[in-house]
Amino acid sequence: MWTYTRNLQYPINIRKTNPKLAKVIISQYGGPDGELAASLRYLSQRFGMPDEKSKAVLNDIGTEE
Repeated sequence: MWTYTRNLQYPINIRKTNPKLAKVIISQYGGPDGELAASLRYLSQRFGMPDEKSKAVLNDIGTEE
């Protein structure tokens, strides 16, 4: 069903690395206040919701994060 190809959507050319900026970017994705943590919080909270509409809203938000 899925085919994985190792091509970039937008080709890039890195001329000079910036480790400080890379650390900030990675912390936004994987840090405690990052996108992944927020997504997992929304998805885990949906299991405790009493009605289906609330579950659906949290599911939509979590998958969009």
